[in-house]
Amino acid sequence: MSDRATEAETLDRYECRTCGYVYEPKKGSSQGNIAPGTAFEELAPKWRCPVCGASKGQFQNVGPVEGPSGFEENLGYGLGVNTLTPSQKNLLIFAALGLGFLFLIGLYGLH
Repeated sequence: MSDRATEAETLDRYECRTCGYVYEPKKGSSQGNIAPGTAFEELAPKWRCPVCGASKGQFQNVGPVEGPSGFEENLGYGLGVNTLTPSQKNLLIFAALGLGFLFLIGLYGLH
């Protein structure tokens, strides 16, 4: 795997504040002939949103895809779950619900 491909995995995504289109460097853009792995900063200054035509200045940084969710200053609080990615949090939540269900069903076995 090339350095550019591994770098694209950690690049931030940018969302159009006008229409909600999200530019993901990992995927690039087929409408603008932008190769996967192209950082938002490397796009031409005249580049426009492929959906609504908004200028590059109308985009805001929304962070990487699998980065920790939440505000940067809050990541040190809690029981360590603030540094988990959204998919890790989902796994933790549904595993706890499944375990609780098994305990509930196990109570019926006490008869």
